Amino acid sequence: MAISDVKEYVHLTEEEVDQIGRELDQIRADIEESRGASDAAYINRLIKIQRGLAAAGRITLLTGTQFKQTRKPAIGLGVAFLALHKILENMEIGHNVMHGQWDWMNDPEIHSSNWEWDTAQPAEQWKHSHNYIHHQFTNVLGYDNDIGYGIMRLAREQKWTPYNLGQPIYNSLLATLFEWGVALHDLDIERIRKGEKDPKEMKRQLKQIFRKGRNQILKDYVVYPALAGKQWKTVLAANASSNIIRNLWAYVIIFCGHFPDGALHFTEEEIEDESRSEWYLRQILGAANFKGGPLLHILSGNLGFQIEHHLFPDLPSNRYAEISVRVRQLCEKYDIPYTTGPLYKQYGQALRTILKLSLPNSWTDTDQPEPPSPSRDRKRRGDDERPSRRTELGGWSRSHSEARA
Repeated sequence: MAISDVKEYVHLTEEEVDQIGRELDQIRADIEESRGASDAAYINRLIKIQRGLAAAGRITLLTGTQFKQTRKPAIGLGVAFLALHKILENMEIGHNVMHGQWDWMNDPEIHSSNWEWDTAQPAEQWKHSHNYIHHQFTNVLGYDNDIGYGIMRLAREQKWTPYNLGQPIYNSLLATLFEWGVALHDLDIERIRKGEKDPKEMKRQLKQIFRKGRNQILKDYVVYPALAGKQWKTVLAANASSNIIRNLWAYVIIFCGHFPDGALHFTEEEIEDESRSEWYLRQILGAANFKGGPLLHILSGNLGFQIEHHLFPDLPSNRYAEISVRVRQLCEKYDIPYTTGPLYKQYGQALRTILKLSLPNSWTDTDQPEPPSPSRDRKRRGDDERPSRRTELGGWSRSHSEARA
């Protein structure tokens, strides 16, 4: 069900919505004022661990595979080290650094304007498609390209076509090749297909993707295998395996945060004259958390606290567990749904949605509280049709909104 008025959906008065906004603003202020040495030590320590894992993985593969006795354990350890390195770099470090979570440190090495992560999508394009579009227009049909990533139908309000019958296949391919799916995400395949994409901008983006993708391929599939000499095939396969593991993990974590039951979609009417407090409410209703221990949360980029991340995308991720206690108390106080559950359950629900929505609405049932609005082909919005309001979304949206003003 797509929501057109969050205040009405949660049965809150205008005064209550405003008060919720003030309380969430206070949480932000408290965390900003308490950021300090322990937070800086956390991210610096994690980067050292991540780089150590990368070195350990490369050395293990380059040396351990030279001898028959150590070949198999070296492959296993090398893949494990590299997969962990890539997961940490993409999830807890790169994703969060590019959100500006550590910009307050004024460290040029760990700054959103300088970080280029170890994956195929250029950082600039990620900050546009993710920080700006997805985080500002979370789950708004026609605005948020993350709803289906341009290849799948993930809301009952979206028009069904026979193409959607292939969703189980598209989903499997996206999960396995997630790095490359993300790399193409900012191109907006749907707008290209409809002839709405600016050819000059598309050419510029394709050049960026080509350069970044080429460097990733050379690093993992040419340079390091070449250094392994006769064992180049083994090292190449190990590198590919570590990338696939990272891809599958990132895919599961992201889908668990956005598509389980309880993570709602919204119509464009909801964002008309949307206040900051209403934006907060939409973030709570449009995201889902999952439960787990500290290690699981670190490996997931602390996106097990997806609700808190959407409320405060530029606050340090290591503080989300602390923030979640106060956010949940606030939701209980105002009887606002707070969606959470075990990781396996959240992904199971997301997968069920993918499979169900590969079929026409009339072929499947829904447990939503009211029938969905009529399905229609919602036009993809371009940047000129997407206003910018939220300064915490990062430098991209601020600089570009100023240029358009």
